[in-house]
Amino acid sequence: MAKKSKRLQDNRKKFDFNKVYSINEAATFLKEFQGAKFDETVDIALKLGVDPKKSDQQVRGTVSLPHGTGKKIVLVALTKGDKAKEALEAGADFAGADELIEKIKGGWTDFNAILATPDMMREVGKLGKILGPRGLMPSPKAGTVTNDVAKAVKEIKAGKVEFKVDKNGVINNAIGKISFETAQIVENFETLISAISRLKPSSAKGQFMQGLSISTTMGPGFKINVNALSAS
Repeated sequence: MAKKSKRLQDNRKKFDFNKVYSINEAATFLKEFQGAKFDETVDIALKLGVDPKKSDQQVRGTVSLPHGTGKKIVLVALTKGDKAKEALEAGADFAGADELIEKIKGGWTDFNAILATPDMMREVGKLGKILGPRGLMPSPKAGTVTNDVAKAVKEIKAGKVEFKVDKNGVINNAIGKISFETAQIVENFETLISAISRLKPSSAKGQFMQGLSISTTMGPGFKINVNALSAS
């Protein structure tokens, strides 16, 4: 069995990880936790009472986090002509059509967000094997297939994120960095949770949010009281 580091042992003496907390308590503890020597990402894991195998119980959407995720967004806009110019003026890092598609086909993946105009989707579809596994395939549902490229670029750069339930009924998303103020972490959390709660499928029975935890990249998870989210 691997030996636990002194840092981890010391930290585990401070907190009861079997308890459930309000988001305010958990966010405060995250910042008190003696962490790694880099700016760790703050993540949530939310278990939903849905059956992802059923098409009418797929929970997927987008939301603009008020404080962003703290992650540098390198955005590619696959579009032509004036739309490419619009995208660059709005803040896209790269914009173009065939030349960028060929570059991606050749193995270029130095970006973490991508959008496309509808007229490009025939060619973008050929990038599925590259973009799909990285969760970057443009989608109308995610707002990343659009003719309003300027608006989409600005939203993504400002902190718009996509969330999607996985095959196990879990949504995993980053909501910031540990360097954020506690109030910023809480506000991002509440914004994301509210967006997810509004998408409860009518066919889903029982409790929608069944389990929730918040953690940092190198830290343990703190359980959140899902029954008291509105009061947190």
